[in-house]
This record gives sequence, structure tokens and C-alpha cells, in this order.
Amino acid sequence: MSAPKKVVLAYSGGLDTSIILKWLQAEYGCEVITFTADLGQGEELEPARQKAEMLGIRPENIHIEDLREEFVREYVFPMFRANALYEGQYLLGTSIARPLISKRLVEIAAEHGADAISHGATGKGNDQVRFELAAYALNPDIQVIAPWREWDLTSRTRLLEFAEKHQIPIARDKRGEAPFSVDANLLHTSSEGKILEDPAEEAPAYVYQRTVAPEEAPDAPEYVEIGFERGDAVSIDGEAMSPASLLTRLNELGGKHGIGRLDLVEGRYVGMKSRGIYETPGGTILLEAHRGIESITMDRGAMHLKDELMPRYAELIYNGYWFSPEREMLQAAIDRSQEHVTGTVRVKLYKGAARTVGRWSEHSLYSEEHVTFEEDMGAYDQTDAAGFIQLNALRLKLLAMRDRRVSGGKS
Repeated sequence: MSAPKKVVLAYSGGLDTSIILKWLQAEYGCEVITFTADLGQGEELEPARQKAEMLGIRPENIHIEDLREEFVREYVFPMFRANALYEGQYLLGTSIARPLISKRLVEIAAEHGADAISHGATGKGNDQVRFELAAYALNPDIQVIAPWREWDLTSRTRLLEFAEKHQIPIARDKRGEAPFSVDANLLHTSSEGKILEDPAEEAPAYVYQRTVAPEEAPDAPEYVEIGFERGDAVSIDGEAMSPASLLTRLNELGGKHGIGRLDLVEGRYVGMKSRGIYETPGGTILLEAHRGIESITMDRGAMHLKDELMPRYAELIYNGYWFSPEREMLQAAIDRSQEHVTGTVRVKLYKGAARTVGRWSEHSLYSEEHVTFEEDMGAYDQTDAAGFIQLNALRLKLLAMRDRRVSGGKS
């Protein structure tokens, strides 16, 4: 593989990606273009521009983009239509951000005539797979440089020595071992490594950044009404909101009430187990509300089939196959199921829990006339149930008769 002439680097402005920037220049003698995405991580991104300029990147080669609306509208919301949970618990906050970042890396590379992209994911994690599968799906000719799999800067000491040699500023707290690693975006915050590596030990309180401890949450519950159209949340308490602003508001509410904490040991795609602390306050409320509106607007057969498909769909996202034909096929089926998922859900927020307490819709399949314990005025003939039971019991009766015959009547 020939050495790249231009490389688009996924650049956070932190120490590691600043080292990668200089390493790319030193190792390949190539021109570096930086891309920094605002996905709602809650950090001021202008310092990333200043640091890139300080490291010699020309202003026209520095890209900082606010992708919050696209992130929620085109990635988070489609995923939530599926009620996606990896291994039954994880709301995929890191996983769902990677395809969008990769898409923009590839697009910026095309704009600049760059022949390669680069990322700062390590060789032990899932992110390297997600970044690269997405990139190759969008441009099979793109070259991907993963410094953590190539360089000899295999220790914190060597990284710091490289930084000092190339006059890369080092924050004081970076001179020691970081207590844990953090990834954040508008959907969630994840923390892993170091003090969290022993799954037998409870995570320290200071690990949590977006949520108060449930024990310290308000003593009075708070109610929120979330409006949906075709499976996507569109309003809070009757106020229409954009996707990103809606999720931001739900994050505020969830964080205030200690909602959305998860301590998970998960199976990474690369084969090992890892322990992570996740905070997904708004997403946890959104999932609860979405299931609430589906409960009155979706047919039982369609809902149960979608629930069967969900683990496979979630696994595809976790493993990095957002731009795969199988994910797109499943998405088409999921989106078709959401045509009547329109209405409003009332959710009660209290001490770490989000619970649906009311739901209503013009598209509702719920019929009080049919389910009432009072006089139903002939809406449902209860005697029909006898034949229904007999037909469904027939195969069970035949099995029991066969077993009794074969055993000679012995019990």
C-alpha cells in the first residue's frame, strides 16, 4: 500500500489525536486535514480549531461541524423505532455515532482529494471496526490509517515523550494515568477502563457525569408528555421540538431524576468482555415512551415480530454494520411498522425510573368496549372462546394421547 498524500483525521483536540496528527506528518510526510464533529458531547469545540492551527494545520483544512440534528434525526431516531438494545440493556450510544463520523470523514476526503482517513480507536476495541466498516462501505478505495495498530508508542510514557518532542501541549492531569476513559455525545456518556476494570467493584460516584444519584433525585415525581408521529418523538408537553433539542430536553429531565444509569459487562465484537458505565437519561425516557405509544397503536403480530428482529438489528449496529444491506432491510421493515405509531405518552419520572402512566392516540387499536369487565353490549361473544381453545388444544391433545399410548398407560 502506497503512502498517503492527504489524510483526513477524526480529531477531538485531545492529547491522543494531537499526537496522531503529528505522527501522521512525521511518519508519512503527508498533508493532514482535521475533522471535529459536534455530536452533543457538551464540550467547547473551538479549542480544537485553535490547537489544530497551533500544530500547523491551515485554516481551510480544519473542519468543525455541528451534526447534532443529523445525528438524532438520521441515526438515533431510526434506531429507537426498533427499541434497539444490545444484550438486552445497552442503548448503543457510542455505536450509533460512529457511522455518521465515518460518513463525514469519507465525504471530506472526497472534497479535498484525500486518499486516506485516520482515527484514534485502539486495536482492542469495537470502534476501529465500526469506523472502518462504515468507511469501506461508502468508499471501497479509501485507505484507513489506524495509528494504534501501527506505531510503537505503546505506553503512556512514550506518548508523553513524543508529545514533548513535538511541542504538543500536555494538560497537567494527562501526565499521570487517567482514572477512566470517557466518550460522550447527545445520546449518552460512556466510561470504561482503569478504575472500572474490576467488574466486582462498584463504580465510584464521581464516574457519573450526566445524572444525579437516584437517592439524591427530587422527592416529588415529575410528569412529561411526549408526542410521536410515525414512531419519532416530535414534542414535549405539547411544544414541537427539533430532534436534537427534544433529546437535549429529555437529557435534562432524566439527569435531574437520576434516570438512565447502566453498569454493564458486554461482549465486544473483537471477542473480549468489557465493563462500561453508561448514562443515557433522555434515551431511557424515549425508549419507555416509544414502547408506550406502540402498545396502543401496533398490531400484536407486527409488534412481536419486530421484537424478534430487534436483537439482530441491535447487534448489527453494535458491530458496525450500519451501512450494510441487512441493516437497511431490517430498517425498511421497522419503518413500515411505525406508520400508525402516532400519539402521546405520559411518563412519570421518579428516583431513577421512567414509567409510562398514560397513552392516547387517534390511531389506537385499544377498544375499551371489547375489554371492559362491565356489560360490553355484544361487542365480544365470550362463547366464541370455547371453539378457539378447542382448535388450539387439538395438537396438544394428540401429543398427550400419543405419549400415553406409547408408554402403555404408565404415568
